[in-house]
Amino acid sequence: MGALATGGEICGVAQAGRNSACAAAMYGMMERMEETANEGGPRSPIVGRGYAAVHVDAHLIVIDKQHGILSVPGIGEEKADCIARRVAEDFTGARIVHRLDRDTSGLMVLGLDPSTHRALSMQFEARSVRKEYEALVGGHCAEERGTIDLPLAKDVANPPRQRIDHEQGRPSITDWQVLERLSHPARTRVRLSPRTGRSHQLRLHMLTIGHPMLGDDLYAPSELLRLAPRLCLHATLLEFTHPMTGQRQVFQSPAPF
Repeated sequence: MGALATGGEICGVAQAGRNSACAAAMYGMMERMEETANEGGPRSPIVGRGYAAVHVDAHLIVIDKQHGILSVPGIGEEKADCIARRVAEDFTGARIVHRLDRDTSGLMVLGLDPSTHRALSMQFEARSVRKEYEALVGGHCAEERGTIDLPLAKDVANPPRQRIDHEQGRPSITDWQVLERLSHPARTRVRLSPRTGRSHQLRLHMLTIGHPMLGDDLYAPSELLRLAPRLCLHATLLEFTHPMTGQRQVFQSPAPF
């Protein structure tokens, strides 16, 4: 992340008073850093927290989520720990707007006040938010690009898996494009642009066209599961309209695989 931003830099203002929402977020993060340092760890706000703060202002925070962490709580106390909870502990008022699957890494945005949270949620509902992902899949895609339009539903007999269901499934559409073809073994790096946001959508859609993702412990065959220590799926781009300024904001994160 480079050098740690000061209160003014991290919030995008010259000075931040302690009573502002921005200052509350900043001081909460600093307290977390001091606790970590006192325990002998590096002075970093993301040590052991599972995310990096990419952008913070008085109204929202954009983070880069690590893989292997739930976005929201699951069922049972053992699944209570999640990104939504951790960010809310570090940044006062943080509320999650959208989700990434547990094993997917990459960009997420959270609102820091009710008004911003509501406005961002409406953008996701209206599908005015642009999202792009990068993935490594097995085999070589025959075409350069394509669109997958297949409805998804919960696989009740095999949770948490999803399945293609033409009768009861929800509409699900993914655009894909080849970025690179790799050999020994054959793999393809692809850009994925979902028009909808269903659980496991990208993983299952690529599987159905014969290209499961490397490291996918739900859908990949054993030979592809062994090729990567994690699911090779990363949210690389997030573009939305800032609710307070009306300006389009674009954030990018390179795939770590």
